[in-house]
Amino acid sequence: MIANVLLLLAGLALLIWGADRFVHGAAATARNLGVAPLMIGLTVVAFATSAPEILVSAVAATDGQPGLAFGNAIGSNIVNIGLVLGVTAMVRPIKLESATLQREMPALLAVSLLTVSLFLDTFLSRIDGIVMLTGLVIVMVWLARLGLRSAANDPIAMDYEAEIPSDVTMTRSIVWLMVGLVTLLIGAELLVDGAVGIAELLGVSEVVIGITIVAFGTSLPELAVSVASALKGEYGLAIGNIVGSNIFNLLAVIGVAATISPSALAPTVLSLHIFVMVAFTLVLFAMTYDYDGKAQLSRLEGLALFVAYVSYSGYVVAQNI
Repeated sequence: MIANVLLLLAGLALLIWGADRFVHGAAATARNLGVAPLMIGLTVVAFATSAPEILVSAVAATDGQPGLAFGNAIGSNIVNIGLVLGVTAMVRPIKLESATLQREMPALLAVSLLTVSLFLDTFLSRIDGIVMLTGLVIVMVWLARLGLRSAANDPIAMDYEAEIPSDVTMTRSIVWLMVGLVTLLIGAELLVDGAVGIAELLGVSEVVIGITIVAFGTSLPELAVSVASALKGEYGLAIGNIVGSNIFNLLAVIGVAATISPSALAPTVLSLHIFVMVAFTLVLFAMTYDYDGKAQLSRLEGLALFVAYVSYSGYVVAQNI
């Protein structure tokens, strides 16, 4: 058990550091190529932020553990909304001022419902995986067009302008991109090995480990980015980081896993976890909807999300260990 825990922790550490370097390198490379900061944020950064989950998914599916990949994707979305946005809003209420972000929220809801529809037959086939990866391409094209149409004075555009590095040479940005990618691959291998070992020793399914431990670990970069952004008043980045990551988690993470290793779903995925994820998404949509021209996620709403996440996690642990 100690060896598996060490493998898991080492994998998480490498994933967190590697994700930071990978996002930095990808964003700097895109900026050096002349891509607008808002478009980088909506596509490159959103995709790169989900890189830990995507690589863990690919490694798990290749190793014949698709349940870990599915659990990681679903769990990460729950962690991102319940824990990350909950804690961030408690630290500082998050104002939803970006028109671009308000258009992204319905897209997240639509992608979540697509995922549910594919899960209903309790089996994810290779065709389902291809459907999700096709959806990923469509969403990336839509986000790119959204970035082109968005106003230059949109708050989220100014947030990305301030945060995306502009003083990194092309050589250095590519080096960081490659270093980050290699580190992510190594971290994913270690994390999957440790997670599978822990699951076997505790006698629980890989889905449970993926939804709890792995999802928490791979969402730590999002927690750090969102809290730091909120403290700097970059509210669009604080919540936009989560919305984009959740879209890519579902389409890319589950799509990759299903394409590599088609698999039946554990009964609890359909009876509990996927509906909890959709419930969190619906609640976030309702909380951030502009009813009175003052859309924001308040401290009280953040506390409610956090309590709901802790309660759900406690229930899952109590039922399985």
